[in-house]
Amino acid sequence: MELFQIGAGVKKDNCQGLSSIVRLIKKGLFPIIQLGVPILLIIMGTVDLGKAVISSDEKEVKGAQSRLIKRCIYAVLIFFMVTLVSIVMGLVATSQDENGSKNANSWSRCWNSVE
Repeated sequence: MELFQIGAGVKKDNCQGLSSIVRLIKKGLFPIIQLGVPILLIIMGTVDLGKAVISSDEKEVKGAQSRLIKRCIYAVLIFFMVTLVSIVMGLVATSQDENGSKNANSWSRCWNSVE
């Protein structure tokens, strides 16, 4: 019984019916996280620094600079998080069949076959 296959004539693929979910994660969620969040963090840090410079308070400028540096570091970490997740998914790609034999590339085949 295939749990995620709906309908009788559904074509069997590498993802066993989960290709739409994998596609949503790979093509929708990851690009938003990889590009959108770092850009948003850098823009927020720049706006904070601009407000601090306009206020002409040296203590506030130093605080805004440190927040901007932290946000830039977080942005770089978030940008490379997608690569890290892809590497981890490749490492844990091994799974076992019902017979106990290893099907070493099932997850990686699913992940790489979705376009």
